[in-house]
Amino acid sequence: MIHKEGYPTIVLSLTFCLVIIFLSQYLSSSPLLHGLAYALSLFLMVIVLQFFRNPGRKTILNDNHVIAPADGKVVVIEEVTEEEYFKDKRIQVSIFMSPLNVHVNRYPISGFVKYVKYHAGLYLVAWHPKSSTENERTTIVVENKNGKAVLFRQIAGAMARRIVYYCKSGDAAVQGAQFGFIKFGSRVDILLPPGTKINVKLNETVQGGISTIAEFQG
Repeated sequence: MIHKEGYPTIVLSLTFCLVIIFLSQYLSSSPLLHGLAYALSLFLMVIVLQFFRNPGRKTILNDNHVIAPADGKVVVIEEVTEEEYFKDKRIQVSIFMSPLNVHVNRYPISGFVKYVKYHAGLYLVAWHPKSSTENERTTIVVENKNGKAVLFRQIAGAMARRIVYYCKSGDAAVQGAQFGFIKFGSRVDILLPPGTKINVKLNETVQGGISTIAEFQG
């Protein structure tokens, strides 16, 4: 299945490929050039289609679990001071999404959306220490029925120049359901309450909507 965010890019890419093929046929009679045009077009379309793939995921709902909001690799696990919403100490888990990962973003917990804010910003590489606070990003907070709140950020990177989010304050959030999409690679930060049990390790690969990255305690 292809994600709806990919349709404009797919149409544009297909148009570009058709132009390349037409020009190769019109400007040259070389079979080699024709073959290169077809090969380049096929390669481009495969890359674009795989980037916007939207595989089905079945999330096992659990109010004590925090599910990975994105596919990728865990690149940060540390205690930080969260300055935007909680303004206190939190445990940060960051997931880096390469261009080869599925780029759908999913709610890590069920509950209600308490806060949504978009921030314009820079396009530092996603693993830069300041990307969480200086890059283009969207901050979202969801609180579950037990009063446990999780903040998560979609962060643009050097390649990702478009963050898409579908939620607003007051919306119901369902664990594993889609809340957004980031185009062409970046990262998602999750800020967890102190004392939360972390179930992942650095450089571990996780699946959005499937992997349990943390568990609430108490």
